[in-house]
Amino acid sequence: MKALDKPVGVLGGGAFGTTLAQLAARAGHRSMLWLRDPKAKALIAEGRENSRYLPGHRLEDAVELTTDLAEVADRCLLILLAIPSREFRAVSRNLGDSVRGDHVLISATKGLEQDSYLRMTEILRQETCSLKIGALSGPNLALEIMRGVPAATVVASRYDEVVRLAIAALRTPAFRVYASRDVLGVELGGAVKNVIAIAGGITRGLGYGDNTLSLLISRGLSEMTRLGARMGADPRTFSGLSGVGDLVVTAFSNLSRNHRVGLGLAKGRPIEEILDELGQVAEGVPTAGVVKDWAEETGLDLPICRGVHAILHDKASPREVLGELMALHARWEADNRRID
Repeated sequence: MKALDKPVGVLGGGAFGTTLAQLAARAGHRSMLWLRDPKAKALIAEGRENSRYLPGHRLEDAVELTTDLAEVADRCLLILLAIPSREFRAVSRNLGDSVRGDHVLISATKGLEQDSYLRMTEILRQETCSLKIGALSGPNLALEIMRGVPAATVVASRYDEVVRLAIAALRTPAFRVYASRDVLGVELGGAVKNVIAIAGGITRGLGYGDNTLSLLISRGLSEMTRLGARMGADPRTFSGLSGVGDLVVTAFSNLSRNHRVGLGLAKGRPIEEILDELGQVAEGVPTAGVVKDWAEETGLDLPICRGVHAILHDKASPREVLGELMALHARWEADNRRID
């Protein structure tokens, strides 16, 4: 594949940000990985690996490290942001001081802003002058991608240039990039599935089997789809990579941070202790509160999301919440109407 004229910029030195920078290098391009912490940059530079999140995986020589946000904006046309949602606005605001209107900005963050309930692309529109904005999401466990396991993602944008540039920057023999126009649906799927994934970890931690997890995924997908449709997303998006694809892997996999949060909750551990041990952001924890509020505001019944919120924030018993879910009134499967 022909190398891009400019490096691919990636903001965020966590597992996924590092993986995106590596993908661009594997695709034959130069990439610039921005880290906020100079000490973290020095540690990665010394061993050429992100030993905290992805130990044993050497970075390609084409991956350049930097702590200078303005330099990334100056040298890169395409910039991917893999920043935790709680820090996304601050980084976007600082980036906004340097980007131009022709920069292509793609959010790879699967979360929602707590106070405003805004999606990450909405924050980018508020904090930068860039017009060409998109969102990347899908079943993308960083460690598996680093290992070269076949995987795929979807990039959503209203602009053809955004999706074409993302495909050129990230596609490799082991990594496919699909395109979508439904930015809202792709972002909602990536965020809400994290809440369902916590429930998946809880069912595993309680010792239930595959039937239970399959039930959870099916009805969790229904909740995601109904919420998305109510908010204006295309329901078909949730049958794709950013919907059921991402939901399945995060609900099942021990590599999923949100799944591991659920495992800890099933054992009765305090959420603060679980997150401290995890050492990484689990976006499903704050997102559960946002989804609960959205459900109440729109009049939707989302019992799984409501139950996860109760476990996380009201200290409800996981086993009791699951019992309440099983005792819900009978409903039509297709549209969730009660059977009287």
